[in-house]
Amino acid sequence: MRLFCALVLVAAPGVAASSPLQDSSGQALPTGQRLTPTAAPGARFEPLVTHAGPQPATVADGAAAIAVSPDRREMLVLTSGFNRFNGPDGKVVAAQSTQFVLRYRIDARGSRLIQSLQVPNSFGGIAWRPDGGGFVVGGGVDDTLHLFARRGATFAAAGTIPLGHAVGLGADVKPQAAGVAVSPDGRRALVANYYNDSVSLVDLAARRVVAEQDLRPGKIDPSQSGVAGGENPFAIAWTDTGHAWVSAPRDRQLVALSVGDAGVRVTARVATLGAPTALLIDKRQHRLFATEDNADRLAIVDLAAGRLAAEPRLTLPAALAAPALGKGLNPNGLAQLPDGRLLVTLGGINAVAVVAPSAGGGAVTGLVPTGWYPSAVATSADGARVFVVNRKSPPGPNPNGCAPQLAIYRGQPNACGAANQYIFQLEKAGLLQFPMPRDTVLAATTLQVAANIGLPGGADRAAAEARMAAIRARIKHVVFIIKENRTYDQVLGDLEIGNGDPHLAILGRALSPNHHQLARQFVTLDNFYDSGEQSSTGWTWSTAARVPDLLEKTAPVNYAQRGLAYEAEEADRFVYAQQTPAERLATNPKLSRDPDLLPGPALLTAPDPDDDDKPGQGFLWDAAIRAGLTVRNYGFSDASIYDTGEPGAVPVVREPWKEHRRIYTPGDRLLASRSDPYFRGFDQKLADYWRVLEWQREFDAADAAGTLPALTLLRLSHDHFGDFKDAVDGVDTVETQMADNDYALGMVVERIAHSRAAGSTLVFVIEDDAQNGADHVDARRSVAFVVGPYVRQRALVSTRYTTVNMLRTIEAVLGLRPLGLNDALAMPMADLFDPAQTAWTYRAEAADVLRATKLPIPADRFAARIAATVGCPGRTAGWWTAAMRGQDFRTEDHLDTAAFNAALWRGLGEGAEPTVRSGADLRGDRALPATRPESCPLPG
Repeated sequence: MRLFCALVLVAAPGVAASSPLQDSSGQALPTGQRLTPTAAPGARFEPLVTHAGPQPATVADGAAAIAVSPDRREMLVLTSGFNRFNGPDGKVVAAQSTQFVLRYRIDARGSRLIQSLQVPNSFGGIAWRPDGGGFVVGGGVDDTLHLFARRGATFAAAGTIPLGHAVGLGADVKPQAAGVAVSPDGRRALVANYYNDSVSLVDLAARRVVAEQDLRPGKIDPSQSGVAGGENPFAIAWTDTGHAWVSAPRDRQLVALSVGDAGVRVTARVATLGAPTALLIDKRQHRLFATEDNADRLAIVDLAAGRLAAEPRLTLPAALAAPALGKGLNPNGLAQLPDGRLLVTLGGINAVAVVAPSAGGGAVTGLVPTGWYPSAVATSADGARVFVVNRKSPPGPNPNGCAPQLAIYRGQPNACGAANQYIFQLEKAGLLQFPMPRDTVLAATTLQVAANIGLPGGADRAAAEARMAAIRARIKHVVFIIKENRTYDQVLGDLEIGNGDPHLAILGRALSPNHHQLARQFVTLDNFYDSGEQSSTGWTWSTAARVPDLLEKTAPVNYAQRGLAYEAEEADRFVYAQQTPAERLATNPKLSRDPDLLPGPALLTAPDPDDDDKPGQGFLWDAAIRAGLTVRNYGFSDASIYDTGEPGAVPVVREPWKEHRRIYTPGDRLLASRSDPYFRGFDQKLADYWRVLEWQREFDAADAAGTLPALTLLRLSHDHFGDFKDAVDGVDTVETQMADNDYALGMVVERIAHSRAAGSTLVFVIEDDAQNGADHVDARRSVAFVVGPYVRQRALVSTRYTTVNMLRTIEAVLGLRPLGLNDALAMPMADLFDPAQTAWTYRAEAADVLRATKLPIPADRFAARIAATVGCPGRTAGWWTAAMRGQDFRTEDHLDTAAFNAALWRGLGEGAEPTVRSGADLRGDRALPATRPESCPLPG
């Protein structure tokens, strides 16, 4: 049963079917977990269908907050997600591409949608006026406060109040109005200015900002210049008409405010172990509760004393007798039952937890399954019914592709996107409601959550661990390669084995002979899924096996061009916080010299390890370094500017070591001394060929000396494509860039295969995400390889694996503890290995299309002329430049993705672009792909 689609059709006839959510039998997620949103007795799960304005009904994404009315008879749900919708012409429909406020009536039977409203933008801030006659919404990037007032039986927009920020604080960022709260007397509102590190006090009657308080210590007291504090204010809660609290997650503080006629004043700061986000006031017990992102904790503040009373670590219920699993619960929403127990949404395990707070802390006593990534929770007045909203759903196969007649040929019209099939458009929000379970029922739903996340392990896990122990005893070196954005069918759809669709293989064997040979010679993984949607989440999943809650919140807003920065890869607001002030200015001369601009090394969206004393050090390399392993980095966490014409930009140099020109600028303190200074990170102007030559230079020396690192991090990103106009050596088309990336990958494997360390080195290859391509099985299915000794040869493995399984396997090989909860629960990919398979070799071949470039590839390296899989690859650089005009290739994923994919099909595909991703199993009866017509000219 495809529950999600069925509910869409029932709730809103005519709404385009969205991604499926299953019933209680469960649905697999690309994180390795499963969903059972209707497992609780009496549960009802429905999509977040909007009916705002004259536009047709749509399903929203990114449900972010719930606000229950003062009389507990209504609730509001606010979205802060992607929510961009395209019309039949492929252009964004502005009137429909908004955030939404959905109003529900609450009664004994649950909730019923009674009204949909719109705001252009938002970032989680919504609050009722105490008389129930209106509510306010923070306007996100628009830097406004929206007012809504009751008009009879409905609510209507009642104006906006500008907050007055010209820009945000960072590197070319905009303001962002986040949390809001109305004072108990209804006269004033406080707004958290997420990117201005301040709160605004608004007079609601006068409709103007009457005061603004910068929360940074150095702006309050000049003697505290450069001291971190109060940054990224997110949520606000009033305790009485003169006092309020604001969460400041970047600096891990709860900030107390005194509010009077003269303005706002900071009166106290309470430090927390994690990044505080959602706030809840318990007036009966005079306590403030705060969820702590990145630490899986709950902060409990004694309001009378103004101090932290307890900070319990949230764990799985003791009744499960689960082993210590590390962090990754991602607590992010709060509600309180009449008996004082708390309900806490756990985005990381798709559940709501029942927590019994006490003077000494709090214990999770039960769990209830929810939709994918719950973000807020509320209850009816009597606590008998619970309401939970979630941010997203599995994308599933795409039912409609981009029609070729809309594809880009010249210029950059809004040519594609009418199908609304971008991954963030496919991931929809939902509302779950259920009767509050009694203890016996809660015990059953807790077991269901345990099963959903992979507990218990059983005999299969023990056998897998035993095999990995045998591999670990033989392997001393791991090379971990991350590439960019490709699906399985795009590259390997034409492979003669596996579940591929040859018609979608526009980057198939003619352009990727090494990808194909690696799959043939070792293991074809045709059921592998990337855990992240796109690069900011994808890179974090690929290097840490989890994503903090604040990154889950910010990524879709950023990708929808609704403000916020690309906050991953150890940069916040495009500032590398771990650099010193001097290093920041040397990297980016345009950056402000203000000592209070993100002072200190705190990283808002970098995962923590299990050790609370090492915030932001939850990446794979951090674990390896703590374990005493040697690490060498090539291109990860690169702070260099490669944009032509920008201040501080590093010029394109093919072999910088020859002139001792430093290229790489570290963004990570621990990687700074472990990184190759001559390796160029993400820049589509330089071929991966030159990157691999630089890696080979160091590899050969270390191999000869017997000093190869235990863990090598290697970034090969040219399969992202871009910068066709400025690319060097004629590697300036999609075809040549794909072939360059393919040959570079083959060069790495060949070099290792013929080294002294060939018998003790494994190579792991992954795409950070699969957002930029078609796949008939799933939008997240992607390419992955494991290569080297003890790897099975000429094998097809169709076990369902994800990014998390890949990391768990690397950890098992290196003898590392899991980074967090997800990889602790994941199975290593043991069925890829055979301890008896010791002999291996490899020879790289260059795709024929690279003959047209100036890369110095030996003539005997070119593959025999292979017929193209589909179409006639061979567009010129000018063609691709025109086709991609308007695209931003300076940083990964700053693309109009629908138009980008349309251009790829136009340039590489043949015939009508496929309109259905059927999910069919094509492993059997494999058909040979179409051959290149004789009339197709070779590139160049």
